[in-house]
Order: sequence, then C-alpha cells, then structure tokens
Amino acid sequence: MTAREEKFTRQTVLEVQPLAPGLFTLRTTRDQGFRFRSGQFARLGVGKADGSTVWRAYSMVSSPYDEFLDFFSIVVPGGEFTSELSRLQEGDTLLVDKQSFGFLTLDRFGDGRDLWLLATGTGVAPFISILQDFEVWERFERIILVYSAREGRELAYQPLIAELGQRDHLAEYAHKLQYIPVVTREEHPGALHGRITTLIANGELERTAGLALTPEHSRIMLCGNPQMIHDCRALLKQRDMQLSLTRRPGQVAVENYW
Repeated sequence: MTAREEKFTRQTVLEVQPLAPGLFTLRTTRDQGFRFRSGQFARLGVGKADGSTVWRAYSMVSSPYDEFLDFFSIVVPGGEFTSELSRLQEGDTLLVDKQSFGFLTLDRFGDGRDLWLLATGTGVAPFISILQDFEVWERFERIILVYSAREGRELAYQPLIAELGQRDHLAEYAHKLQYIPVVTREEHPGALHGRITTLIANGELERTAGLALTPEHSRIMLCGNPQMIHDCRALLKQRDMQLSLTRRPGQVAVENYW
C-alpha cells in the first residue's frame, strides 16, 4: 500500500441507480471512522485499466448519521473519472479519503432567518444532505430549495424531497420548507422555466417563494455550474449581499470543486 493510499479507505459499492440519461446515484459502505458535516464533500478514487487511480471531489448526499454514503454523479462524455465511476457495479470498490472537506456548511452563517439553497444539476447533492440534518430545521424559519435542471426528467431525489416533512422528527417543521424546481430547456409542470439568475433578476423567484432576498434576513448557499455561481454572486452583490468569510461574516456561501 502506497503512502497516498493509506490516507483512504476501501468502500464497497452497495447500489448504483440510473436516474436519467447520463445521471446516476451511487451508494457505498461507510468507514466507521469517517466523519463529515452536512454540505461537505469527500475525495473519491476509482481505478483505471492501466492500474492508476483517478481522484475527484463529490459531495455527500447522505446525512452525517447514515451508515452508508450516497453520491450523485453525471457522466461526462469521455470524462476520465466519471467514465470509470459509472462502470462500477454492486460489490466493486471505491476509495474514499479518510478526511472530509468543504465549507458549504451551516456554520458559515452566524445568524439569519431565511435559508436559500440554490442548486443546478448535481449541485443539489450537499443540500439534500443538509435537509436531512435536524440542525437546519431548528435554525431557520424558512428554507427555500431551488433546484434547476435542463429537463424535468433530470430533477433527482423528488421522492426524498417530498417525504422529508413526513419524517417523524421533522413533521412539526415541515411548513418551513418550500421546494421550487426550475427547468431551463422545456416547460415542465410545477416548475419555473428559465435560469436561476434570470428568475432572480426579474423577481420571479422571490414572487414564487413569497419572500424577498435581503441582506438582513437571507442567507444563500450556491452549488452547481460555475457560471451560475459567478452570475448569482454578482446579482446578490448588487443587493449588498457578500460572501461569508471567517474574518467577515456575510450572506452568501458557495462550493467550488468543479
């Protein structure tokens, strides 16, 4: 075993589930010593035919209290990592770094009334984890999950999102969550049509939520397409909402591992 491999554990694939063309979920065993906070990511390693290993960062979809690890992936045509990851089957091995990473966690915000979770594509993964953690339901009065995909069939985890409020320990908090699906390339029943940035700029997102984006009350997490993150940050900056840093608390938190 090399010095690098000693930093990782070998986990067994329990389930691979296709969701739509080019999208799938992956469940693995979890090492008892692996700890993470909702919203963080792990570095995953897959072996190639030539014996080398490719590593990439993936957010945990599962909660910190689950005995397994869930991941959500897109298949990038010709992608060095996702091509190998998508070939894994039940019983195969996936390397998982012993350490968790990332700052898209609730402790980025010291206060705030409304939590906005804005995601595109597989960027919804850390937010699913956050929503399965009791802390978020206690801390915020309103939680707005905005999840954008190109086509309606690419909106993942719909049953899980729908049943969150039915869980025994969350039932009394179910009224806090509002889910707003967004589809960009087609009209889809029950979803807004257009890019998240457009919906912020023209006010439609706030009208749908019945809630204003304000520096005083809003705390916003962004995860997904780098261009979406860049453009959203610019729009929010125009409203005096800044990136939250250790030395300067703000209203916006982002994850950049693309």
